[in-house]
Amino acid sequence: MSDPHPHLLIVDDDERIRGLLRKFLARHGFLVSVARDAAHARRVLAGLEFDLIVMDVMMPGEDGVALTRSLRTSLQTPILLLTARGETEDRIAGLEAGADDYLPKPFEPKELLLRINAILRRMPDPEPETVMPKVLQMGPVRFDIERSELLRGTDPIRLTATEVQLMRIFSEHLRQPVTRAKLVEDLGRDRGQAQERAVDVQITRLRRKIESDPKQPRYLQTVRGEGYMLAPD
Repeated sequence: MSDPHPHLLIVDDDERIRGLLRKFLARHGFLVSVARDAAHARRVLAGLEFDLIVMDVMMPGEDGVALTRSLRTSLQTPILLLTARGETEDRIAGLEAGADDYLPKPFEPKELLLRINAILRRMPDPEPETVMPKVLQMGPVRFDIERSELLRGTDPIRLTATEVQLMRIFSEHLRQPVTRAKLVEDLGRDRGQAQERAVDVQITRLRRKIESDPKQPRYLQTVRGEGYMLAPD
């Protein structure tokens, strides 16, 4: 992990276990928060982000498997389940609910530490956030991405639905070649040479609306052997 102090959430209804795990994991460099049941965990998760959740399965009310399944609808944080039940069926139920790993009780704290570190090592480093431009300027013409509008000065230039789709695809891959096959796929068309030729026709029409000289395109370029690329100012 890029963060030197990963933040863990321990969810267990046993106060003694919560305390022991909190002290043990803190000694090994983790920031640790605790929750006593599923409802408490939901409140904590609503206000904080965590690198990993260690959760007991056998809790009163909503159990750990049910909470895992619910969290997975909106949360990608890794989850390690703890349970006194080590049967294969229970392990499978936890993994099918979306858990990343499963450790039966009783366990050695060192094994828990090894499991946590293994999960964290598998997690990809977060990609740096890239700020997408809202408007692409191409000489006297500009494309408003949010409004899906092409303008020359204040005058709108009419785009077909397919041309809007193409501009959005290129906007997501600025200055990167996009293959004809990918354009066909992203447009939701059946694959085939006929559809790729149809894309070529759409590109030609789009160039007439963007380029000062469509035969010598400056912005919507052909990259030989790779496809098409949008390179705004």
